[in-house]
Amino acid sequence: MASVVKSRHDSLDYLLAGRQVKSWLVGLSAVATNNSGYMFTGMIGFTYVTGLSSIWLMIGWLLGDLAGSFFIHKRLRIATESSDQYSFSGVLSHWNGTDYRKLRFICGLISLIFMGAYAAAQLNAGSKALHVLFGWDLSAGAMIGSTIVLMYCFVGGIRASIWTDAAQSVVMIVSMTVLLIFAIQNAGGVEEALLRLQEVSPVYMSWMPSELPVQGWLGPLLFVIGWCFAGFGVVGQPHIMIRFMTLDKPQNIAMARIYYYSWFTLFYAVTIAVGLMARILIPSMESFDSELALPIMSAQLLPPVLVGLMLAGLFGATMSTADSLILSCSASLTRDFFIGKKENFWITKLSTVLISLLVLGIALSGNKSVFQLVLYSWAVLAAAFGPLLIVYCLGQQVSERLAIAMVLTGAATVIVWTQLGWSRFIYEIAPGILSGLLVFLIGQWSGRIDNLQK
Repeated sequence: MASVVKSRHDSLDYLLAGRQVKSWLVGLSAVATNNSGYMFTGMIGFTYVTGLSSIWLMIGWLLGDLAGSFFIHKRLRIATESSDQYSFSGVLSHWNGTDYRKLRFICGLISLIFMGAYAAAQLNAGSKALHVLFGWDLSAGAMIGSTIVLMYCFVGGIRASIWTDAAQSVVMIVSMTVLLIFAIQNAGGVEEALLRLQEVSPVYMSWMPSELPVQGWLGPLLFVIGWCFAGFGVVGQPHIMIRFMTLDKPQNIAMARIYYYSWFTLFYAVTIAVGLMARILIPSMESFDSELALPIMSAQLLPPVLVGLMLAGLFGATMSTADSLILSCSASLTRDFFIGKKENFWITKLSTVLISLLVLGIALSGNKSVFQLVLYSWAVLAAAFGPLLIVYCLGQQVSERLAIAMVLTGAATVIVWTQLGWSRFIYEIAPGILSGLLVFLIGQWSGRIDNLQK
């Protein structure tokens, strides 16, 4: 209700909260958006299968994310205000006073497609939890989640999304911590739990994966580098970066960073610990879907009221990301595809309804792995937009043709790398970002050659 009262009923307020959001809200909202149903289902499932080596996802992700934060976030916030754009693609196409309409359309299209798939993964995460806990059909969670998200996004826009994200971030970390405490007690205490983890398999508590395709020191190095690139890929996620674009003052980025990384580190560590505990409390079965580990363990260990808390945490995680994705898609649909059209606040709001229905349709069309769907969408978005942001923040001017080539090459590299099955060597986001930067270097080199010939 407060977001409705504060709303100025225009597109700037609906999509960017008037660029007046306080640093603590930006930090908590961004981290809740980043830590989605992927953490409650996908990350716990991955840890359940791989063991302690999953900690490198946390270490690499945090290091890469932090590097991007120091290098890009403040510059993006400044560019947002100077360009007076409301969408992530709009800022990319108007950096340093440019007006690249073709680039904006292409960036908007990529955002719409892959953020839509990403949002559908969040709805699937909620569906899996309700299916395990209450035996409901897998479609029920998706429909409930999309309805709730649509209601508060339609009424309050991104301001409502940010405020609910901040509240959901508290529920998320409390619920995960409560489950960890009950799991450790059920396992016989910390020492007993560690002994039982050692018994799972000879390599389960190893620091590095045991079946890397590249042997020797190079395999672990590529594994860690890949996840560092994954963390840096945050800069290419419109639904997360839009949070920093709403910040009241660029100089407050540092304070937002403190809230963001303090919460992120703690929650990631607790999530990995829960994944490890799930392995000794839930027997591994051949047909077992590891992404169901959290709801199954919750139902087995927690009293009904705390099962409700865990469900609230899971739904808070999925909705804090889904609402951000849906609003970012709404911004792309109205601001990037109808360039030059007169602004209409109600068309912007109605686009939220349309996007919500499309995302729900994707979620109901299949039962893809949350972990895989999120990582794939994340990689495409990061590889498409990350290289261009890096070049911009280095103070380089890029022609529209070269910018488009960088965006398309980065996204295409991820898709091809994945289809060829090379993701087992290194997470596809790394070659995606590097290929985009390579296109820039080739373009610059070609330009210098042309100038010399003239």
